[in-house]
Amino acid sequence: MERDIASQMVDGVDRFLMKQVERAAAGREQFWKRDFSSADAYDKSIAENRARLGQILGVRDARPARVEMELVASVDRPALVGKSAAFEAYAVRWRAFGDVHGEGLLLKPIGREPIADVIAISDADQTPEMIAGLDATTAPEQKFARHLVESGCRVIVPALLNRKLQTRSPSGRTGGPELSNREFVYRSAFELGRHVLGYEVEKVLAAVDWSRRENPTRPVAVFGYGEGGMLALFAAALDTRIELTGVAGYFNAVEATFEQPIERNVFGLNQRFGDAELALMVWPRRLVIEDAWGPEVKVRGRGAAPGQLTGQLRGWDELERAASLADPTRKTDKLTIGMVVQKNFPFGREAALKMFLEHFHATLKTAPEPKVLVEDRDPAERQFRQLHELDRHNQQLLAASAGTRREFMKKLDTSSLEKYEQSTRAYRDTFYNDVLGRFDQPLLPLNPRTRRIYDTDKFAGYEVALDVFPDVIAYGILLLPKDLKEGEKRPLVVCQHGLEGRPQETITGDSKYYHDFAAKLAERGFITFSPQNLYIFGDRFRVLGRKANPLGKTIWSIIIPQHQQILNFLKTLPNVDAKRIGFYGLSYGGKTAMRVPAVLTDYCLSICSGDFNEWVVKNASTALPMSYVFSPEYEIFEWDLGSTFNYAEMAALIAPRPFMVERGHFDGVSTDEYVAFEFAKVRRLYSGQLKIGERCEIEFFDGPHTINGKGTFEFLHKHLNWEKR
Repeated sequence: MERDIASQMVDGVDRFLMKQVERAAAGREQFWKRDFSSADAYDKSIAENRARLGQILGVRDARPARVEMELVASVDRPALVGKSAAFEAYAVRWRAFGDVHGEGLLLKPIGREPIADVIAISDADQTPEMIAGLDATTAPEQKFARHLVESGCRVIVPALLNRKLQTRSPSGRTGGPELSNREFVYRSAFELGRHVLGYEVEKVLAAVDWSRRENPTRPVAVFGYGEGGMLALFAAALDTRIELTGVAGYFNAVEATFEQPIERNVFGLNQRFGDAELALMVWPRRLVIEDAWGPEVKVRGRGAAPGQLTGQLRGWDELERAASLADPTRKTDKLTIGMVVQKNFPFGREAALKMFLEHFHATLKTAPEPKVLVEDRDPAERQFRQLHELDRHNQQLLAASAGTRREFMKKLDTSSLEKYEQSTRAYRDTFYNDVLGRFDQPLLPLNPRTRRIYDTDKFAGYEVALDVFPDVIAYGILLLPKDLKEGEKRPLVVCQHGLEGRPQETITGDSKYYHDFAAKLAERGFITFSPQNLYIFGDRFRVLGRKANPLGKTIWSIIIPQHQQILNFLKTLPNVDAKRIGFYGLSYGGKTAMRVPAVLTDYCLSICSGDFNEWVVKNASTALPMSYVFSPEYEIFEWDLGSTFNYAEMAALIAPRPFMVERGHFDGVSTDEYVAFEFAKVRRLYSGQLKIGERCEIEFFDGPHTINGKGTFEFLHKHLNWEKR
């Protein structure tokens, strides 16, 4: 291994994840037991999957018991914004959940009872006016909402958050990242178990609620293009009241989700759902797919997650897969799916709309262009309202999240240490399996490769490479004090670097962050091991999380097995005391100190330096300058931590093992107040509930984001039972 081993490690993990992505479709059938014998039997057979889809989309917030459609008007501007001989267009809004409204246009046919209510959903970069015929920039055939109302449907056209990049900064600050409205909402929502896609699906379903309340017998349908096509398919998969669904410029194989704009990143979606599976969830209702050219999008803003949509789709291949899933023998056609194959054509073609309207025994009709009655209505104002409401909802969820986590953790039994450790096991499994993500496959034989690279008066140093999974290795540097005696067992400290770091920086060079802390500990007589972690090479490692998330996995799904294999190796060394292996990490290494020992109990203690925080606030707040919402580290957001595990809850999984926090007063990752606030919960657990306060410490020191190595070294000597040298 002569090339950069860290680079080889990242490349290998990438290959491993790509194989998992490619195998995802083949593994989905284990989650499905479809019963096609009747519509009721089928609904029951996929009920668990409907619930799962709603959960991972974040469709969790209660909608109003009575949805009202409100006109949006002012003294100077009427709600009636457009009119033709066939229909009238009104500016409307409706409450969807919490204080959040759907907002857009209502198109009403003139002089006739509507044959159906259709929710027509444009792509994210289109306005409702574009598909309603009130914007001259749209090609005539793409004004599908207009054509549907002219053919006798009443049409609701919701506005979506757009992909336009804007500079984002908390109040009073400048120079923040350039994020779209979609990514801005996505970042906070993802941390809180919600999703911008789920929010927009809820707006669609609230419009369905209104339609069904107003006229329970009138059919309800959805038709969408691009992002709207995705939302239409999700909505129909979740809600059986939607009788007819049209999808244009979206239906596709989902393996390349990681290349798309990050707001399409749904945790665990590809593990169980491809578009074929979603299409089958619509059965026996009707689905019309227009295999048109999709939106072409390229996102590359300052600090934004890179992503693109090429426009080219593989809809026919995915439809073939759906047919095979419905009946592998292909002896019968259980699908109620019609596809209009017009590859490389724009959306909204006549053939697709005719197929859609056939369900209502209606014919496609067109009328003269409508007259725009309100010229100065600014879609940007509506966009701002939509963004503000969703951001406010995220912040309300954030404010309530501590109570949600308390309810989640209420099964911890602190009546004795034994009962406490027993009660943490189920939470540890949930944390690993459902939050961080666990690959259910065996570790490979260790196959250790070593070479000596350091030789000082105090210690010898060895590079170590270990096999973990196919294509995945663990790599690090082992320091052995030279005064080791044969048969002597000593404690070992795993010394973990931070973002873009390398194990060598913990040993030599006196880095301003690490100050050679692994070498200093070795000089005190500890054996140390400094692993290379995955968070290096910028987008090369960040895309690993993008590939893992749709599988219900994270980079920790790789890092934890790497550490397990490191522990397995260290315990084979004759001078290592397997019961005295501690963990000490800075920055991203501090993130590792919170997550890895929470799962791997072979670490007998953990020290989190330069990272301990009110972590959910750090990720989800749009008011604090220190928030990751205003950071280029787009991979940092972890699904649904707000409802499950903040840092106090992670520390609860480390307990009753010793735990320490090292915090510099001038470390910009947080403030002393937020660190102390979260740590107070940990201290209460150790001191007040478990009565082991001596095992839990925090050291504040006069310094920045760095290893201080004072109180933490004392902590290691004390709890690893090793006298100073």
